[in-house]
Amino acid sequence: MTKISKAACIGGGVIGGGWIARFLLAGIDVDVFDPHPEAGRIVGEVIANAERAYAMMTGAPLPPPGRLRFCPTLAEAVTDADWIQESVPERLDLKRRVLTEIDAAARPDALIGSSTSGLLPSDLQRDMKHPERLFVAHPYNPVYLLPLVEIVGGEKTSAATIRAAMERLPPVGMKGVHIAKEIEAFVGDRLLEALWREALWLIHDDICTVETLDDVIRYSFGLRWAQMGLFQTYRIAGGEAGMRHFLAQFGPCLAWPWTKLTDVVDLDDALIEKIGRQSDEQAAGLSIRQLERIRDENLVGILQALKGGDGGKGWGAGKLLKDFEQSLWAEGGGETMPADPSQPLRLVETKVSPAWVDYNGHMTEHRYLQVFGDTSDALLRLVGVDLAYVEAGHSYYTVESHIRHLGEAKLGQSIHSACQILSADEKRLHVFHTLHDTATAEVIATAEQMLLHVDSKAGKAVAAPAVVLDRVKAIAAAHAELALPEGAGRHVGQRR
Repeated sequence: MTKISKAACIGGGVIGGGWIARFLLAGIDVDVFDPHPEAGRIVGEVIANAERAYAMMTGAPLPPPGRLRFCPTLAEAVTDADWIQESVPERLDLKRRVLTEIDAAARPDALIGSSTSGLLPSDLQRDMKHPERLFVAHPYNPVYLLPLVEIVGGEKTSAATIRAAMERLPPVGMKGVHIAKEIEAFVGDRLLEALWREALWLIHDDICTVETLDDVIRYSFGLRWAQMGLFQTYRIAGGEAGMRHFLAQFGPCLAWPWTKLTDVVDLDDALIEKIGRQSDEQAAGLSIRQLERIRDENLVGILQALKGGDGGKGWGAGKLLKDFEQSLWAEGGGETMPADPSQPLRLVETKVSPAWVDYNGHMTEHRYLQVFGDTSDALLRLVGVDLAYVEAGHSYYTVESHIRHLGEAKLGQSIHSACQILSADEKRLHVFHTLHDTATAEVIATAEQMLLHVDSKAGKAVAAPAVVLDRVKAIAAAHAELALPEGAGRHVGQRR
């Protein structure tokens, strides 16, 4: 799969900053040009939110973050990039000028994407000398979490450019959808504009407040849209007869004068003030940054839920996240042997994220099991039991766990987990994990686990192959020289 080696972002606002964070967290170096005097602060805050969200979203090993560099000129920023993303304000004259400058300074093989939310790519590429490499790459906010990118070519955009753009998005965790014909506002914003227009009329006519309208969306069809979209949702609504029955039953109502989609509401001062006042009341004093963090936590939760959909295979954006994580594990989780197998293996380094804590800011019980499970998984990858091994039909299953809670892990705390192999034979792997406060080395919790090597297709325990056993036994032999960790062999309720 073709990957972006270096990116350039022209514009570092809400959308541009999101692109920067998406690229950096995928391990891609990014050069930025933005003349705004506070561009560094704004982009830095977006990156901080993105890092916080990624820590909640996945335990897969992210690559080392890319290098961020602010450049004094546009030409310097784009010189060596193979993907250039323009995200300047939505004015056709400004975008044309900026894209023409990019075109003149960029490498001949560089891809040039515009984050426009509605301007036609044919209009954007009018003055370019190499218009065939310009396309619309329209993302959704926050770019670092929402994976969709609408890819739209203009009259002079080459088919090779569209293919190249689509190929380069999955390695950064994004899904490109090719819009077959260019049209103002493309697909997503067309749908949103229709909903937005009707929503403005409902507020204008005092049918409801902005909070009521948002509640109608988020407590009903918004939940369905998050995982099945529009047409598949309506297919189910048609019952066993499916979409044709739904269209036959509800199609006639499209002719009824329910909506005002063809009328444009007058956004006069009175309506603007009404919406602004109601929006202020709805926010209840929360700042934009606080609302962004709440939004990110909610999106992470939805993505995580969708990752387990369809019997664990993943569904919608959750399947995309699952596939992205598998690529991360394949690239970053393939260690063969630890640097020093004579010591407990320090296998998991993480921070206690907001999604992991309860009402008092302490890590919840099931997250301890998650961290210890991640530690076992890291050990298994170390000895060759990786994704390919599991997909081939064999793995180690945890059949017994005993966790002791000796301290408290708190919000934002850096923690790490170390593993000691207590014993191993052809089928069994007996391990002891210790969770530490990274700053103080204090022991927070321990877990003793027994794992069995299984043939998952046959559903029974079998001997591990020599290639795995040799690695397991090498670590076990080194760990046999270590003292038995305190607490090993205990049972629930046993006195100290």
